[in-house]
Amino acid sequence: MHEIITLQLGQRANYLATHFWNLQESYFTYNEEDESPVDHDVHFRPGVGADGAETYTPRTVIYDLKGGFGTLRKYNALYELTEDSNPGQGLWDGKEVLQQQALIPQSDYQKSLDAGLPAPTLSAETVRYWSDYNRLFYHPRSIVQLNDYELNSKIMPFEDWTIGEELFNDLDKEHDLLDRDARPFAEECDQLRALQLFTGSDDAWGGFAAKYVDRIRDEYGKKAVWVWAIENGKKVDRQTQFKRDLNKARSVHAISTQASLYAPIIDPPSRIPKSVYLDPRSEWYTTALISSAMETVSLPTRLRPYHDFEASLAGDDSIHKIFELQSTIVRDDADSAKPHTSPSTDAGQTGSENSPIKTEFDLDFAYDGLESQKSHHIFNQLQVSRGVDNSENEASGEDQGILRRRRHYNSEPLFQRFHTTLPLPLLDSFPRDMFPGLNSQEKVSVLAALTVSSRTAERLKAFETLAGRVAGVDERETLVNGLGEIRETYETGWMSDSEFDDD
Repeated sequence: MHEIITLQLGQRANYLATHFWNLQESYFTYNEEDESPVDHDVHFRPGVGADGAETYTPRTVIYDLKGGFGTLRKYNALYELTEDSNPGQGLWDGKEVLQQQALIPQSDYQKSLDAGLPAPTLSAETVRYWSDYNRLFYHPRSIVQLNDYELNSKIMPFEDWTIGEELFNDLDKEHDLLDRDARPFAEECDQLRALQLFTGSDDAWGGFAAKYVDRIRDEYGKKAVWVWAIENGKKVDRQTQFKRDLNKARSVHAISTQASLYAPIIDPPSRIPKSVYLDPRSEWYTTALISSAMETVSLPTRLRPYHDFEASLAGDDSIHKIFELQSTIVRDDADSAKPHTSPSTDAGQTGSENSPIKTEFDLDFAYDGLESQKSHHIFNQLQVSRGVDNSENEASGEDQGILRRRRHYNSEPLFQRFHTTLPLPLLDSFPRDMFPGLNSQEKVSVLAALTVSSRTAERLKAFETLAGRVAGVDERETLVNGLGEIRETYETGWMSDSEFDDD
């Protein structure tokens, strides 16, 4: 078994992760004759509920600020408290004045799920919190509320990257967060494979995540660490954008060098194709679109049989850690699938007709429209297609290792493709009108990719320039030099010391 533990840091991360968990729940089969292609033991843990019944809950730790959980309770129907809710007066025998915060009314969607009734159609107006469309029960250990800050507070906004660092240090000094929150899940694993983080990267959650990843590396040095770093793509004033960009630069500098995968994700993406409807004001909408790509491209990590996803990410040099998330929603007509399922044979020129490498996708979650149109060099690409009929274009039977070595010898981009017939299900927790051009409203075919290209060098160069002008004197030199070293590895013509010595 190759288990994965998930950490969810912040409101935007929890919106995305909730879509992710709803999809995992949809893959369960309850007929012994129908085995799911997804191995649920990767992301779910067995347990025992309060009544002694067996439970199956996600291997995840959910962090959010005060007021961020909505109607989600720490103790749910599986783990109801049995002790008396009234602790008694204890040593105090004086008069008590009880002040209780007004309860948030449960959404109609959650009421229908609890009653076992058909769920009503959700909309951007009816989804107030990420818990409003959550379809799972979580273990009480998974719910961690950070009471030091309040969601959307104007007095103490959780925006500065250094505030996240300080909060982690304070909590870790008091509780040892890794030992208290993540270790119990890790000790239940037979063979822990990776730790997956959903986090914001352009606010204080970036600093919190950086310290968390640092602790994970100290404790689980050889385990893979995958970071889905979400950035706010909404237009703001110039000063606020400078602050966000500086936070992004700090996150890339502190996290990407320690992660096995660091994927910056713009929420919402700046370029939306006509085939997709999106309400950019609703995080429920925008993260649903992101989840269609993120959940697809990570699908090989939980398919039967086991897939060595990490080797595809590492490439041959294990140097490149920053990946661009891209996807295309494949239409129902057969012709639309052909460009996306070319055989994974020897690659020619990048993006040429005979190359399996793709340079154009309908959705690019890493860069804006202008950057995506510039010519660039691709170092590595991992493609995952789902639901697409790939029978006519399957790869030849040649060993993938031989193909990889041949591409490396010919200075061609590294490439790996995974394919599954399992389509992306469009659940009732998903926006119903997001893909209006599809004939089927229950499932969709998706092509998603993680790409390493020289565009990352351009992005890092912009971060260097900004840090040189905006960052404080105490961190400016370290940040600029660190970003410069990372940038060099994504420039064409760069050669590692080991390669230079071999020559």
